Amino acid sequence: MSTAVLDAPLGAPIKTRKPRRVLPGFGPTMGFTLFYLSLLVLIPLSAVFIKSAGHGFDAFWAAATAPRVIASYKLSFGASLLAAFINLLFGLILAWSLVRYEFPGKKIVDALIDLPFALPTAVAGIALTALYAGNGWLGRLLEPWGVKVAFTPLGILVALIFIGLPFIVRTVQPVLEDMETELEEAAASLGAHRWQTFRLVVLPTLTPALLTGFALAFARAVGEYGSVIFIAGNLPMVSEITPLMIISKLEQYDYVGATAIAAVMLVFSFALLLLINGLQAWSSRRNGEGARK
Repeated sequence: MSTAVLDAPLGAPIKTRKPRRVLPGFGPTMGFTLFYLSLLVLIPLSAVFIKSAGHGFDAFWAAATAPRVIASYKLSFGASLLAAFINLLFGLILAWSLVRYEFPGKKIVDALIDLPFALPTAVAGIALTALYAGNGWLGRLLEPWGVKVAFTPLGILVALIFIGLPFIVRTVQPVLEDMETELEEAAASLGAHRWQTFRLVVLPTLTPALLTGFALAFARAVGEYGSVIFIAGNLPMVSEITPLMIISKLEQYDYVGATAIAAVMLVFSFALLLLINGLQAWSSRRNGEGARK
C-alpha cells in the first residue's frame, strides 16, 4: 500500500494513483502505430492492387491465369504446404529431443538449427545444388535408385524444408521448456500409456505453438526465392516457382503482369494465414476453457 493511502485522514476518500506508463497514451501510440504500419505495409500492398488493376480486369485476368503462371501457383503453394507439414512433424521431434534428452553434441545441433536464418539464401541454394546434383555427395547415391533431386520439384521441396525447419523448432521449444512434466506423470499414474499422454495432455498445449510455427514456415516458403532458384532448374510448367515468374515479368518491364501475379499470391497467402490464425485462436480458447473446467 502506498504512503499516500497510509497518511490520508480517517474517513477521507482515498485517491488511487494511476500506474505510470512509459509510452504515451492510447491516442498517440495508436496514431504512430497506424502511421508506421501504413508506411511499411499498407501503402506498398495497396500499390500492388492499384498497379495490377490499372489496365482493366481483362489484362489482370489474362496475366494472372496464364497456363504457365497457374502451374507456378500449384508448385509454389503445394510445395510450401507440403514442406510446412513435413517440418511440423520433424520440427516437433527435434524440439522434443533438444528439450527432453541429453546427448553428445546437443549444443552443436541446437546452434545448427539457426543456420538457415544466418546463411544467405543464395549460398544455401548453391550448397543444396552441389549436394544433390548428379555428381554431388548425395545425388550420386540417389540417382542409381532413380531418385533425382536437383533441378526437379523434389529439389524445391528440399530447399523449402531446409529454410522452414527453424521456425517450427524455435516456436515449439520454449513451450516445451515451460511445460510441467508433473502433468505427464499424473497421466501415467492414472494408467494412460505414452500415446494417450501425448495426445491428450501434451499435444493440446503445443497446438497453438505448432500452428504458429506452421504459419511462419509456410509464409517463408511461399516467398522464398534465393535458395530455390539454383536447385529448381526453372523448367517451364515443371519447376518454375511463382516468385521467379514475378522476376521474369519485371525483367521484361511487364509491370502489370508482375503485380497481377503478386496480387494473386498475396490474396491466397493472406487467406491461408488467416485460416491458420483462426485455428490457433480457436485452439487457445479451447485449451483455456478446458483448463478452467
